[in-house]
Amino acid sequence: MSTTDTQEPPGTRRTWLRDHSELGVCVLLLALGALVLTDALAMDVDLTQRGPVGPRTVPLVVGTALLVVAVLLAVDVLRGGRGEAEGGEDIDLSEPADWRTVLLLAGVFLATAVLIEPVGFPVAGALLFWGAAYALGSRHLQRDPLIAAGLSLLTYAVFDHLLGVPLPGGPLMGAL
Repeated sequence: MSTTDTQEPPGTRRTWLRDHSELGVCVLLLALGALVLTDALAMDVDLTQRGPVGPRTVPLVVGTALLVVAVLLAVDVLRGGRGEAEGGEDIDLSEPADWRTVLLLAGVFLATAVLIEPVGFPVAGALLFWGAAYALGSRHLQRDPLIAAGLSLLTYAVFDHLLGVPLPGGPLMGAL
């Protein structure tokens, strides 16, 4: 047997990696699961809050689930399983991206992040909801701002008053 018989043909390793590219997702899930578990185990827990469900429970469950999914996916890929290529659903992949919409949405999110402290969540949220509707194509100039304001006030009331998540009220703090 000569030495040329034991050498791999050129490109064989690259082809194997391309055929098993889903293993990259497995590595990412494994790293993310390890990070979540490490953070959960390093979390400071007050001893007076002991019980069956504490602040570590959800991160431990999520981290363990990430590790299990990573291992199961790796086993499936190594046994020959392959993910199906995305068909684009109802999107025409031959058309270019709609950068105007993307930039409008990015601008609306950035404006909300800047305005939420000085004007409060009800006003910034109304601008967010109206701006997102406008960026996505709605042109009902009388109806959309009213719906956005109502949705923003409802969201503020649910989070701030019912769930106890403090949101900045801004100048409307006393009125609400």
